Amino acid sequence: MARGQTKYIFVTGGVLSGLGKGITAASIGNLLRARGLRVNLQKCDPYLNVDAGLLNPREHGECFVTKDGAETDLDLGHYERFTDEEMTRNSSLMAGRVLSKVIQDERAGKYNGDDVQIIPHLTGAIQDYIEEAGRGFDVHIVEIGGTVGDYESLSFIEAIREFGIKQGSGNCVYVHVVYLPFLSASQEIKTKPAQNSVRELRGLGILPDILVGRSEVPTNGAAKKKLSLFSGVAEEAIVLLPNAQTIYEVPLTLEDSGIANVITQELGIALKKKPDLKDWRSMVDMATKHYDRKINIGVVAKYMDNSDTYMSVFEALRSAAWWNKTDINIEWIDAVKLGEAKNPEQMLNGLDAVVVPGGFGNRGVEGKIRAAEYALNNDLPYLGLCYGLHMAVIAAARLHGLKNANTTEVDKYTPYPVIDTMADQKGKENTGGTMRLGDYTCKLTKNSLAERLYKQTVITERHRHRYECNPEFVKNYKAWGLADVGHNPESGLVEVIEGINNRYFIASQFHPEFKSRPTRPHPLFDGLVKAALQK
Repeated sequence: MARGQTKYIFVTGGVLSGLGKGITAASIGNLLRARGLRVNLQKCDPYLNVDAGLLNPREHGECFVTKDGAETDLDLGHYERFTDEEMTRNSSLMAGRVLSKVIQDERAGKYNGDDVQIIPHLTGAIQDYIEEAGRGFDVHIVEIGGTVGDYESLSFIEAIREFGIKQGSGNCVYVHVVYLPFLSASQEIKTKPAQNSVRELRGLGILPDILVGRSEVPTNGAAKKKLSLFSGVAEEAIVLLPNAQTIYEVPLTLEDSGIANVITQELGIALKKKPDLKDWRSMVDMATKHYDRKINIGVVAKYMDNSDTYMSVFEALRSAAWWNKTDINIEWIDAVKLGEAKNPEQMLNGLDAVVVPGGFGNRGVEGKIRAAEYALNNDLPYLGLCYGLHMAVIAAARLHGLKNANTTEVDKYTPYPVIDTMADQKGKENTGGTMRLGDYTCKLTKNSLAERLYKQTVITERHRHRYECNPEFVKNYKAWGLADVGHNPESGLVEVIEGINNRYFIASQFHPEFKSRPTRPHPLFDGLVKAALQK
């Protein structure tokens, strides 16, 4: 496709949240990239936060970090995994950021004395952000958070309605994701909630071009026909998406439905390349197989009621498992209960490996430290991610006599602050957006486990943290059974540690899960699975 005007796809949702708008948007991006198009994605969230850094992970899932240091919604992780493209801060837009911009512009006199209103000023600012994010791409896909009818989403819905008019006919497609509940009493799929959702969207001035019907069970042509009749959307523009064995099947279901062709036709895109999904189909085949061998990996965490909190970690573990042709059982280990247990080893027996993921605060800390101590003492494969590195250093120090070693994040009066605040962050511990965020370079020690896993000595990984390994204690690592094998070349700060006497005990200050892909598992997770299989 020749470079020209950017085409736009807007993805909205109705009936209820959590339907999979993000997976749908990412899957459409996957199919368009397979057709040789340059694609970008963007999440517009109605929350009055400036970014996702301070959202409650129990309610909203993980905070995904982009390469340029933006703290974003977890859907950007789906965008990256499905398209194998790195997003930037332009791909995340929250209402608080837009409101801040409008207020700043008003204070600066940019509105020339006009009364500042939702329409046209707030909606206009939203459109500016969308247009900026889409610049230079063939297709820009925009997911609108929340559901149609939410009060807080109305300004975004109005913005994309106006945007479609400004862009002109044939330049925007509206995709609406709806829910099709199954009533077991009558053994039938009901379309009325979806009909009402479409009616709500049409009442706001947007006629959907594509309908995606999500359901818990497979549906049939009768449901599609009824949806078409009462929504006004052509049958060929309706795709039914029942629950899949893996989310990575969704692009293939969409492709097989022909919906990608409907989208390109609606946008007037003349394609010169047939879709190449051979590698993706091979990956899905691996992901949906059952293997003869199985590993049990424990994730020691404090958020036990929402797996989305560790979405990227779980996806990285799963992809590493199927690439190693093994089934995986991810077992939740309650960090609080582990810390309080009289016999903590009973909670860890039977595991083939353990992961301590990133986190903040003091709840569950002792349990995470115990997990690291157990791994060190019992040669249990261990992967520590950011906070998991801090817990590993504390565990090693305590095992070698420094009983009160800790991080100043938890105990600011500890006599052995083996983990401490970065010097330039003193006094900012309780504020948002003051951490080391995004891509930083790390230089690995030659012949270290990390260097063997990465197969290179200089790597770039993403960070999200404020506390670091205290340089004053690094000289003690060898005596504690640790080796500092990765450092930031500019600051000298420790980035990777290993257990000297362990087969696989490794922890990183960065978050490797953010760069894992279903078609290309991350070296640290791949290494963990291999070590678990050897155990």
